[in-house]
Amino acid sequence: MILRVANPIYDSVFKYLVEDLRIAKILISALLKKEVLEVEVRKHEYTNGTRDNISMFRIDFGAKVRESDGSQHLVLIELQKTWLETETLRFRQYLGAQYANPDNIGKEESHEFGIPMVTVYLLGHKVGDIKEPIIYAVHKAYDYYGNEVTEGIPDPFVESLVHDSIIVQIPRLHGRVNNRLEKVLSVFDQTHKDKGNRQMLNIDEDNYEDDTDMMYILRRLLAAASDAKLRQDMNVEDEYFTAIENRDTAIMNRDKKIAEQDQYIVEQSNQIAEQSNQIAEQSNQIAEKDNQLAEKDNQLAEKNNLLAEQMKTLKATIQGLASRGMSLSDIAVVMGKSEEDIKSIIG
Repeated sequence: MILRVANPIYDSVFKYLVEDLRIAKILISALLKKEVLEVEVRKHEYTNGTRDNISMFRIDFGAKVRESDGSQHLVLIELQKTWLETETLRFRQYLGAQYANPDNIGKEESHEFGIPMVTVYLLGHKVGDIKEPIIYAVHKAYDYYGNEVTEGIPDPFVESLVHDSIIVQIPRLHGRVNNRLEKVLSVFDQTHKDKGNRQMLNIDEDNYEDDTDMMYILRRLLAAASDAKLRQDMNVEDEYFTAIENRDTAIMNRDKKIAEQDQYIVEQSNQIAEQSNQIAEQSNQIAEKDNQLAEKDNQLAEKNNLLAEQMKTLKATIQGLASRGMSLSDIAVVMGKSEEDIKSIIG
């Protein structure tokens, strides 16, 4: 049977869901892959009423867990959910506040220590090229040579200063149900989203009929779908995100237009630079031709000077021969020229 339930990607529905301590216990147990004995909601902050430029829902739990060796201890669970891409700085700022919170300091005999913390990020967007929908970023201790240190670990001092993280990429779920956590998170899988109303998911309860915990979660989401206040809260979220999407679209279009204008300016600058290079090349060619013409003029002037000098010498020779009594006809024969040439030379 297909159940039409509220979509827990919405902050209001998610808050309604996890404030049920049984569901919080189911979720935290699946995330930690450990037996959770008790869960309590600690002082926390909601960001789902007055927003600035992101949607981020935060809630903190104290979970008493039992390890495989039977030991029990308290773990802080910092759960943050966002369905818009946001800068990690905001996560770090809230994390820093959690480290500084005196309520998160425990006591062991005469010593104070930070209660071990696990941060959980339920993301409505993808993280880079990471394909796995669920990522466990788990810290370990190593010696100088890179060998893992296990003796004495975990230690309250070390656990006070470092923490593990679990990152869930909701868009990467895509119907995957290969383990307990993926089964619990399957109620967040947006591939079940109703085509006509994204506030609703269509989930086949037959897939969970043998799991009382999952049926309890579905019943809670079914109740949320019929809650008038939650529906109104979802409408408010839709209005908010529509405004965000419109703003982002306008910014994207503006940035695209600016990029196109910048590209046009770059192309124009390149064309101008190319034209300038062509003009410079032509100027260089003209200058080279001018140099060649000047060289030819110099050569011609040299030839003219040489010719004038030769004519001067030739004239002086003719005049010298004439002064010795030679006739012009005889001079012409001696010099291999016509008598008219000899006359023109001596003017």
